Amino acid sequence: MGRSVSYPTGSLVAFRLLDDGEDDDADWVYECLVDEIIDTTKAAFPSFETFDGWRGREDRILLRNAFADCGISTYCGLAAIWLAPRDDARFWEADFSHPRAARARHWIAQVAPRFERMFGELKMVGRFSNGEAIFERQKSCI
Repeated sequence: MGRSVSYPTGSLVAFRLLDDGEDDDADWVYECLVDEIIDTTKAAFPSFETFDGWRGREDRILLRNAFADCGISTYCGLAAIWLAPRDDARFWEADFSHPRAARARHWIAQVAPRFERMFGELKMVGRFSNGEAIFERQKSCI
């Protein structure tokens, strides 16, 4: 099966190319994007707080609120910026006494259009049978 950028199952995903020109330092470009994601998300959604964690080996959590994780995953110059319902033990323990899972899905659905406008440069239009994804540029609203 082909390889593509990873992101958590069930997440809202915005795709973006990492500018990796000949003169650019890939690590610097990545860190600038991480800083942009943190600053932009915290400004748009003040409930998020900086968080340093991982979902598996490829999906880096940058921010967390009561309902969701916001993070980034990269592969071959493509970045997936995602929002996913939390999936940690503290969330599920709280969900047991005060159900949060449905509220988390509802909250993500509410913020989806704004999140996609903030970060989406590319739209996934399909996948080949080998797993490789096909993207097109989003139409500019300018």
